[in-house]
Amino acid sequence: MGPMIRFIKKRLEKKGDAVLPGADVRMISGCDDAQTSADVSNVASFRLPDPAGKAGGACTSTLLSVLYEDHQTPEEVLSFVEVLTQMRQILERKEYTQIPQLTASKPIDVQAPFALAYPEGGTKRAVMIGINYVGQDGELSGCHNDLLNIKDYIMNVHGYEEENIVVLMDDGKHEEPTRENILDAYRKVVSDSEPGDAVFCHYSGHGGKVRDDDWGEEEDGYDETLVPVDYVDNGQIRDDDLYQILVRPMKSGVMLTCLMDCCHSGTVLDLPYKYKPGQGPREKMEIDEGFNFKKLFKFAGEVFDRDSDDEN
Repeated sequence: MGPMIRFIKKRLEKKGDAVLPGADVRMISGCDDAQTSADVSNVASFRLPDPAGKAGGACTSTLLSVLYEDHQTPEEVLSFVEVLTQMRQILERKEYTQIPQLTASKPIDVQAPFALAYPEGGTKRAVMIGINYVGQDGELSGCHNDLLNIKDYIMNVHGYEEENIVVLMDDGKHEEPTRENILDAYRKVVSDSEPGDAVFCHYSGHGGKVRDDDWGEEEDGYDETLVPVDYVDNGQIRDDDLYQILVRPMKSGVMLTCLMDCCHSGTVLDLPYKYKPGQGPREKMEIDEGFNFKKLFKFAGEVFDRDSDDEN
């Protein structure tokens, strides 16, 4: 850990509540920003419970293979480390190069049991988006299946109820996953959620990269994006949009878990803490040394600067 990261870590430990999002935000993504996420041509090979179709995303399919194989939950409760490690092992056996990872707004104990809600319970809400881009260039085949499979899992295993699940799919039956509809769904779940509640957001579709519209904010010069069904006419959803609409305003005391099964998804929520399986004996979450803190400081104001004299 370099001196700058140690400095930032010290400041976050001191002023984290003022700088970081109030909610407990964590995201499982299928790959780093520089990686693409694989589409699986036959999800039956992952032994999913009554798969909703033959195709699916590798991240969603692998997660369900670990947690819901043959419609059964594991006999022993798995930790975040065990879930991510088993996901990586399955992907490697099937010769996928993408590496799943967990990012968070605050450091979490990755040795703790994998969970999508607080044990004491509150209302559980979900926003689920599956986009196949039917009839468009770059049409996908597995994103609707991903959504239906993961929806079955969260309802049967984690107790999410149909009335609290919003589904956006370009299947002609559900609300269309347009840019406006996606952002409105995120705004509503933020508005509805209260401390103690749990929110699960799943996205399966294209992910992209576009030139950073705030110069110097992104280390690689690009914003990571979600690609709505109407992106040609109305544009993509930047990581800045997701942070300002979904992450930052979520109330303190809410657990928000996102599963992003798309390309270039590693920092699409701009969360500063990261865990990747395979770190060896020190399996824990650390500050992402590649994370660009300019955006975080921009949203937080001058929190760090106000007490800079105390550090000198």
